[in-house]
Amino acid sequence: MTAESGVQQRIGTSIVRLRTHSPFFAVLAMYARVVPVADPTLVDTAATDGRDIFFNPAYLEKLPDAELDGLLLHEVLHAALAHNLRRGEREPRLWNIAADIVVNGMIARLGEELAGNGTFWQCALPPGALREPDVEHLSVEEIYELLLDDATRHQGFTAFDLLDASPEGGELATQRRAALEAHWREALARAVAANRAVGRGDLPAVLRRDLEGQSEGHLDWRTHLWRYLVQTPCDFQGFDRRFVGRGLYLDALAGEAVQVYVAVDTSGSIANRQLDAFLAEVRAIVGSYPHLECDLYYVDAEAHGPHRLGAAAALPAPVGGGGTSFVPFFARVAERHADQRPGLCVYLTDGHGTFPAAPPALPVLWVVSAGGLELDRFPFGEAVRLVAA
Repeated sequence: MTAESGVQQRIGTSIVRLRTHSPFFAVLAMYARVVPVADPTLVDTAATDGRDIFFNPAYLEKLPDAELDGLLLHEVLHAALAHNLRRGEREPRLWNIAADIVVNGMIARLGEELAGNGTFWQCALPPGALREPDVEHLSVEEIYELLLDDATRHQGFTAFDLLDASPEGGELATQRRAALEAHWREALARAVAANRAVGRGDLPAVLRRDLEGQSEGHLDWRTHLWRYLVQTPCDFQGFDRRFVGRGLYLDALAGEAVQVYVAVDTSGSIANRQLDAFLAEVRAIVGSYPHLECDLYYVDAEAHGPHRLGAAAALPAPVGGGGTSFVPFFARVAERHADQRPGLCVYLTDGHGTFPAAPPALPVLWVVSAGGLELDRFPFGEAVRLVAA
């Protein structure tokens, strides 16, 4: 038996172990073709292009079974969670670091989850695997944003394992992307069915936030804003029904201007890059929705404003730098807003501050920076994540 065929046999055995302990991940692993690459200049350890997993037999041959299981699952999760496709135009090195932190955190928590269910699985991460327990529960997009603030972090990182999913570009790249997305949708559906068959529910807890976040929390927040601004009484599809009872249909075709109160968090916890991102979003609001009447407030522990904004108006210089309280902004809005007019509050923040004791009368859309408060911890309104594409 050659070294290569021996490693292939060990990989098959690894998938069997996965099936024993986690049917969900075993099914995912079977959707990835495992391909040996003997040239270490191409693949020195293991990598994925979003569909196949490539490995260096000389490296895998030296790994204990537990570390082989961990490495295989690491690459499968990259592919199944579309980490190659989700990178977009982001810097490859930082994106790879962010994706590794997320996946390694999932594998570590999976071991804890299985142990909590009475299942003991000796799955380990290979030496040198990146771990950052303080942030690994966040999405890849959020961690990437945090890494941008410290690009020297993990400066020695060289283990690139996310290969370009569409190196050819053009129409072929579009077709390949669609095929990859369809391939992993089917894999995830079958993995869920396998999990249900053994009474383990739909999704393993370690994956739930990432998969659900892709469809909700990380949707372009301007799409959420559009839902508020153009919904009519005759079309409730995709509309947040919490606001139907308040008559908030905000039909842009009716000719009535919508009053939007925008708060930008300028407290001391907001870094300059975050503030720049907030201000870019404010400019986008004003430029994209001409029927809005927009009042801007800069808010730390006090509300500074309002500043009436128009499509061509320059933004005033930010004011703030103190503590964080959301109370002053909502108090000012309550004083100014006429009850008969449609209106909306948009608050750009990291979410760390003092909330009012009672929700305001107007609906609220929280736009939360990467690494900010978890979306389900906002006591009222709808919270979405601001993540750069």
